Amino acid sequence: MGANMARRLKDRGFHVTAVYDTNRAAATELASELGCAAAQDLSEVTAASDVIFTVVTDDDAMRQIFAGTGDNLLVNARGKLFVNCATISPEVHVEIEKLANKAGAQSLEACMASSITQAREGKLYLMCGGNEDAFRKAEPILKELAAQIRFVGKAGEAAKVKALVNMVMNINTAGLAEGLGLGQALGLDLTMLREVFSQTGANSRVLETDGEDMQNREHSCFFSAAHAAKDSGIALELARNLSLDLPLAHATNEQYDRMIAEGLGELDKSGVAELTFKDRHKHSGDHV
Repeated sequence: MGANMARRLKDRGFHVTAVYDTNRAAATELASELGCAAAQDLSEVTAASDVIFTVVTDDDAMRQIFAGTGDNLLVNARGKLFVNCATISPEVHVEIEKLANKAGAQSLEACMASSITQAREGKLYLMCGGNEDAFRKAEPILKELAAQIRFVGKAGEAAKVKALVNMVMNINTAGLAEGLGLGQALGLDLTMLREVFSQTGANSRVLETDGEDMQNREHSCFFSAAHAAKDSGIALELARNLSLDLPLAHATNEQYDRMIAEGLGELDKSGVAELTFKDRHKHSGDHV
C-alpha cells in the first residue's frame, strides 16, 4: 500500500524525498524506481521530509516507529506532519498524536478502506481523525490519493470506524465462503449461484471482489487473512470494553485465526473459502 501511494504521489508531481522499510531490499528497489533516497534510519525520513506517511502492520510496529529506543520518526520532528494510514487500535492513534505533539509535530490518522489497486490509482477511501488543522494541512495531498475523504473527528475516532468497516467486511467474506461452499457441495453451478446472489439480498461488495476468486481458488493477496484476523480482533476488543457480545464477529475471527494456525494467513482473505469447500480441507497445497 505504501509503495503504491508513493508511486501515485510521484505521478501527481509531489517530491518524494525518502522511503523506508524494514525490508531493506524493498526500500532500495522502490527508491530506485522513484529516484529518491532509501533511508537506513527512520529519523532520516523525518529529516528529509515535511510530510511523512506511515503504513505498518499492527500496534507494536506503530509504537516502534514512533517511540522506539534510539532511532524513531520523532527524532528532530518539530514542524513535521505525520499521516498514519495503518489499521491499528484507536488508543494507539491517540498515543501517537500525544507523542507527536510533545515533539512539536502533528499527527493525523488516515485509515484506508481500499486495496492495493486503489492506492496506485488514487482511488482510496480515507477516514481521517485528529486535529482539524492537521487534516487541512494534509488534505491537498490526500485528495491526490483518494476518491473519497471523510473527516470523522478527534484522534481514534476514524480508527473505530475503520475497525467496524473491516469487521463487517470480514463477516461478509466468511458468509460468502460458506454460501459458495455449500452450493458447491450441493452440486450447484457456482457461476450461476454468484449471479443469483448478485441480484438478490445475498449481494455484497465482497461478492464482487472475492466471489470468483473463491470459486477458482485464486487467493493472490490483496488483503491477507492475517490482517483480517488482526482487524476483527481490534473490533472485538472494542466490543469487550463495552460488554457487548458480537457472535458473528467472534465466529469470523475464529475462522481467520484458524487460517493462520493452518499456515494460510498470507493468503488473501478470500482464502477463507479453503475452510468451507468440502473438497479442499485439509489442504492439498495447490492453492495460490
